[in-house]
Amino acid sequence: MTKVALLKRAVFLFIGAALVSVGLEIFLVPNHIIDGGIVGISIMTSYLSGLPVGIFLFLLNLPFLYIGYKMIGKTFALSTLYAITIMSVGTALLHPVPPLTIDPLLAGVFGGIILGVGVGLVIRFGGSLDGTEIIAILFNKRTPFSVGEVVMFFNLFILASAGFVYSWDRAMYSLIAYYIAFKMIDLTIEGLDESKSVWIISERFQDIGDALLNRLGRGVTYLKGEGGFTGDDKKVIFVVITRLEEAKLKSIVDELDSNAFMAVGNIHDVKGGRFKKKDIH
Repeated sequence: MTKVALLKRAVFLFIGAALVSVGLEIFLVPNHIIDGGIVGISIMTSYLSGLPVGIFLFLLNLPFLYIGYKMIGKTFALSTLYAITIMSVGTALLHPVPPLTIDPLLAGVFGGIILGVGVGLVIRFGGSLDGTEIIAILFNKRTPFSVGEVVMFFNLFILASAGFVYSWDRAMYSLIAYYIAFKMIDLTIEGLDESKSVWIISERFQDIGDALLNRLGRGVTYLKGEGGFTGDDKKVIFVVITRLEEAKLKSIVDELDSNAFMAVGNIHDVKGGRFKKKDIH
């Protein structure tokens, strides 16, 4: 990794961990609202013990640093340690700062947004702030449940625990905050310019390909295919677009061949090739 890339990773890990600190200490913790995973356990443990939440955020994640080092690698472990340290120190520094709102709904919504963006940045740049996923991977190897199902079970158990530690209305606010944070993590990781892959099968493949190149500014690739029922040779058009271009692509295809087969899928990352958009006039 070059020095520039390393600096970029360090900066965005810092920003992500700092945002999580803000979401916790300025919104969630003062209003007795929790998130899922180790963060949620840390918030409740801090409330019951009277000790700063940053201590538990750091200590409870330490065992998973070692597991992450063994399972994923040194770079991941160091990035995670760096981010967790920033998050823990940040919560300690922000603890004396009064919350921006005492309305639990506003706290849950805005705390969830800020927390989700922060966690998403940390994940996007190679780190983690929660050992729940690592636990899920370990359980997945020994049980018939998927990683997603294990994570959901842990988080539902943790969020339900907030009803006993605080009150049931706070548990419900916590569920709102968790859902918003979950969505914001996805949005941050995938980015606003999420790409889509499109496969098109049509007898007018050449016309459609030329139109996508000239009217949409996207390069296309022609793949050779064979019909499963007929055995006929087919040409498959493959193109990668942004989600903002999806409607225009569909209108172009429908205009040239309303019977064309088209499949659209999400892509989280695109690198290399000639994905750069061509100028259109």
